[in-house]
Amino acid sequence: MNTGDTAWVLASAALVMLMTPGLAFFYGGMVRSKSVLNMLMLNFIALAVVTVLWMLYGYSEAFGNDAFAGLVGNFDSAGLAGTVGQLTGPKDHQIPVLAFVMFQLMFAVITPALISGAIADRTKFWSWVIFLIVWVTVVYFPVAHWVFAFDSADGSTLGGWLANRIKALDFAGGTAVHINAGAAGLALALVLGRRKGWPKEPMRPHNVPFVLLGASLLWFGWYGFNAGSALAASDLASVAFTTTTVATAAAVLGWLITEQVRDGKPTTLGAASGAVAGLVAITPACAFVNPLGAAAIGLIAGVVCALAVGLKFRLGFDDSLDVVGVHLVGGIVGTLLIGFFGTTSVNSAGADGLFYGGGFTQLGKQAIGAFSVLAYSFVITFILGWIIKKTIGFRVDAEAEVTGIDESEHAETAYEFGGITGGGRIAGKVSGVSTVLEGSKS
Repeated sequence: MNTGDTAWVLASAALVMLMTPGLAFFYGGMVRSKSVLNMLMLNFIALAVVTVLWMLYGYSEAFGNDAFAGLVGNFDSAGLAGTVGQLTGPKDHQIPVLAFVMFQLMFAVITPALISGAIADRTKFWSWVIFLIVWVTVVYFPVAHWVFAFDSADGSTLGGWLANRIKALDFAGGTAVHINAGAAGLALALVLGRRKGWPKEPMRPHNVPFVLLGASLLWFGWYGFNAGSALAASDLASVAFTTTTVATAAAVLGWLITEQVRDGKPTTLGAASGAVAGLVAITPACAFVNPLGAAAIGLIAGVVCALAVGLKFRLGFDDSLDVVGVHLVGGIVGTLLIGFFGTTSVNSAGADGLFYGGGFTQLGKQAIGAFSVLAYSFVITFILGWIIKKTIGFRVDAEAEVTGIDESEHAETAYEFGGITGGGRIAGKVSGVSTVLEGSKS
């Protein structure tokens, strides 16, 4: 066992775990104050639900020996059987199997959590939990097998069709995580329908500092997401760390410049969204491109995603927190651009893209990877969402949506508004001095 690599993978798993609470703050700040707790819970519950399923059968379904045509793993490792005390990885870089299991668990947790942003402000909590259980079982675990499960060197263990037959490149989850979640978010947004009053009523973020805090936690955790996917404290991890930083910074600039040209002002929300767009786009490419290629991918993603978030108003679908515009579009951009900026000078296991003499071959493979995951996730999610809607119901009733989903679903509120009287006056004491503050009615 390589103890240095083991330490890095375990630390990376912890970093990726932090991304889910970070995502909760990122999304929570963007919703209205009356639904922030519901948004936090839709994210936080994924840690509980997916962890149990991963232990029972998820890891085996995703990384077990292929059961059928590269589509799904077998269940020989159900209950994590045969993993304790075992090692995995190439010679001189072996780590405990359980370190790998925990690292990949955190990817499985955050992927469905990403979907929740598309259906913010209107979702029943327990309906979401049921959706989580079924979705990771029939969508995420199989797709993770397609993308992340590789054939063993001796051929004794077979993996997924995209990784081994098509050889589409995805280092850390542009397809399995972001395109997968973005397509699912679009499907659920269509199934649940628009929020009451959208798009005529302004539905501004209630706490922009929360948004920036969440984006910063995501950026921090993403180093585990991308550099940790090297599964070793190695030069490749350093490359992924570097390209992740460069692409994210370039995407922030690309998004803010787009806002300045289009709207006349750069915004804090735009900076946070641009950072996430850059992180999404570089995820599949981080170990296959050089720093200049990473900067180009980030800049392109920042501009394209900033423009894409406005499409929901033109097309009429209510993707509440821009999951489609950032994760689906950003994931597609990053996955396809490997076909242009990929270079084997960075990673011999990769491929040369168009700009490095590789022609259109790898671009075609990347397109197959991106759009096959998109189609599968969208169709299955739409069917699943429709079934839940028609049986137990997926969205809260109109009264709960208008008055406050936090109270109706969780019997609590994020903020104490009890001191505000019907006349719009707030009474209180500060340092023993009675004060009366004029304010608007909550």
